Amino acid sequence: MKSTRLLIVCALIFLPGILIGAERFDGNWHTKIVCPPKGSTEGFTWYLDGVIQNGNFRALRGTEGEPGSFLLTGKIADDGSAKLSGDGFINSRKYARGVFAHKGEEYTWDVKAQFKDTEGSGARNEGLGIVGRPCTFEFTRQQPGAAAPAAPAPPGL
Repeated sequence: MKSTRLLIVCALIFLPGILIGAERFDGNWHTKIVCPPKGSTEGFTWYLDGVIQNGNFRALRGTEGEPGSFLLTGKIADDGSAKLSGDGFINSRKYARGVFAHKGEEYTWDVKAQFKDTEGSGARNEGLGIVGRPCTFEFTRQQPGAAAPAAPAPPGL
């Protein structure tokens, strides 16, 4: 009985800190993705608006599951580190690398990121660098009630 009370007291003391850690990055985030040209493949810059809720990141470009769409998701750790996954569908061969790249083909990117209170950065895992290219990610936390910055219509991958 005494150990149960001690457990409850400890839970009540430490639970707010755990919840604050998980929600530290919660809010609306603007994401900029830059992939430079490589060989005959053209470069591009994308702008996505996303949200972190309960430490889970989600940002979508386009209509999910359609050619040209890209969904970036993942869990943000209490220290701001994150391993994100980007899942998309190719819209145009001129922005996609690979012999078998064609419209509608699905692809996945692994992204290592680090978030701070109001900003973050990340990089795509380019594997051996043969097919992949070094895409960079910039994350900017939006102030509550602030409109997201206007972005030019980006090309589709």
